[in-house]
Amino acid sequence: MNRTVFCTFLQREAEGLDFQLYPGELGKRIFNEISKEAWRQWMSKQTMLINEKKLSTMNPEDRKLLEQEMTKFLFEGHDIQIDGYTPPEK
Repeated sequence: MNRTVFCTFLQREAEGLDFQLYPGELGKRIFNEISKEAWRQWMSKQTMLINEKKLSTMNPEDRKLLEQEMTKFLFEGHDIQIDGYTPPEK
């Protein structure tokens, strides 16, 4: 059975995550307020950040940056800015 949440990112009801994907209080908030669709969008942005900025998930400073960007993207409505990247036109 699918779990439905009011997704803070999408501002509508959507299918929720199957389990908590991130640790701690932030992980609980993501589980309760973020949909699968929004999480997929974040994962795509995170991949771009890691690749373009040459981040390492083994580096604590890089993980902190990714967490800050994730919070801004999912909960504050900020898009990810990557120097030199121009999104394709739709």
